[in-house]
This record gives sequence, structure tokens and C-alpha cells, in this order.
Amino acid sequence: MELTTYALFLVLACASIGSFLARTSKNANHKLPPGPSCLPIIGNLLELGVKPHQCLAKLAKIHGPMMRLKLGRVTTIVISSSEMAKEVLLTHDQSLSNRPIPQSVSVLNHEHYSLAFLPVSPLWRELRKICNGQLFAHKTLDESQDVRRNKVQQLLNDVYKSAQVGEAVDIGREAFKTTINLLSNTIFSQDLIFSNGKAGEFKDLVTNITKLVGSPNIADFFPILKVIDPQGVKRQQTKNVTKVLNIFHRLINQRLNLRETTASETHNDMLDALLNISKDNEMMDKTMIQHLAHMQ
Repeated sequence: MELTTYALFLVLACASIGSFLARTSKNANHKLPPGPSCLPIIGNLLELGVKPHQCLAKLAKIHGPMMRLKLGRVTTIVISSSEMAKEVLLTHDQSLSNRPIPQSVSVLNHEHYSLAFLPVSPLWRELRKICNGQLFAHKTLDESQDVRRNKVQQLLNDVYKSAQVGEAVDIGREAFKTTINLLSNTIFSQDLIFSNGKAGEFKDLVTNITKLVGSPNIADFFPILKVIDPQGVKRQQTKNVTKVLNIFHRLINQRLNLRETTASETHNDMLDALLNISKDNEMMDKTMIQHLAHMQ
């Protein structure tokens, strides 16, 4: 008898919650773009199918170039035309620039330092000004042209050596190594991944971080689940990012010690530029530099 009572109570509770969510969703959607009707709780998740890009293209033909989907408890706007993308990304970018932050990114407060995920704020404007005016200015990029040329030449040399001995080349792995080393030389003036297998830990860390960021996480669709982290995404990503930041911390300390010894700039790279900025800008502390070097 008690089991029947509990089961009845559970059914009624689920029905009540579903009804409440449906009414709330209906009231909140009156100013949103058109979109397919959604199921309670899971929304339109099932409509994405195995190939989401194809499913979204089919839905766009029905609901237009701007449509609304409900992915779990997260309202998502899908843009399917260049004209509408221009409206969103250029004309109304200030109003629409904020976005939900994936759980795989919001570890160790990284979202508070990342230009990609910071909301429009005084800190975001200051970081953008620093990036546009100093880190990514035309003069700075021109000065690092030799770095880019050398990394591409190294890639060609590695491919040529493999061809000479008839060895198969994993283009994806070589391109990945070149990209990471190009960035690490721009920031730290040194390679972090080597052809002989050294620094394999850093390569694995970057691979794992990228994989977790790109993998579906149920907690992103149902934010209430972030507390329990059902897939362990935050737990795994925290370990990965901690190790990466520790590597950057060591490199920054090495550079600081070298600058104290030589009493001058040592490499004229992005790290030197950030350390110079930190002298006059309290916001640019060691923690900020570590997260900016993370480049995500």
C-alpha cells in the first residue's frame, strides 16, 4: 500500500513539474523567434538526431533563418543565413554577445579571465584594448612573422624526412604540433611539443581539454545537474587545466627570474609584453597572464 502511495505521489509530482515547466516556457517564448514545438523537460534535444547540422538545416527551411530551440532547459537561437549572422554578430553584437558558459570552461574561474566568455564589462573592454592595441597589433604580428615562417618550415622538413625513408605521416598530429608550437613560441618563445616525444604531457592535456570542451555534457542542458557533475566533466577538466596553468606558472616564473638577472626584456614576445603591462596595470597580475596564455 505504501509503495503504491509513493508511486502515485511521484507520478503526480512529475506531472505537476512538467505542466509548470510547459507553462513557464510558453510564457517566456512570446518574444523569441519561431521554432518547433518542444517536449517537456528535454525540449528539442531528440530532434537534433545523429547529424545535428543536417537536422538544423531541415528545421531552418521550415522555421526560417533565425529559429528558437529548447535544448533541455537552455533556450538556443540558431542562425542559418549570412544576412542574419551579420545582424547578430555585427549590428547587434553588444546585445547578443553574452552566452551560457559550458561547464568544461567554467573551471578554476577561467571564464572570468577569458575574452571569449567574459560578458561585456569594464574588464572585457580593458582586455580587448590591450589585445588590439599591443598583443595583436600589426607591428606585433609583423615582428612575429619569422616565428610563423620557421614553424611552417619545420613542418615541411619533418614531412620531407618522413618521405625520404618511406614513413607514413599523420598530418593531423603534425598540424596539431605545429599549431601548438606556433602559439607557444609567440607567447613563451619556446616549443611545448617536440618531435622526439618529449613534452607529451602537454600535448595530451591540450587534447583532453579540447575533447571535453567539444563533447556534449548533460549538465550544460540541465544546469541543475552541474552541482553533481554526472559525467565528471568538471572534475576531469579541473585536473587538466590545473596542470596546464602550473606549466604556465613555471614558465612565467622562469621569465621573471631571467628579467631580474638581465634587467631587461629577454625575448620581446607576448609574455614580455604582458609582464611590461603588469608593471602599470594592477589588473594584469600573474593569474591573469596564466589564463590569457590558456587562450580559450
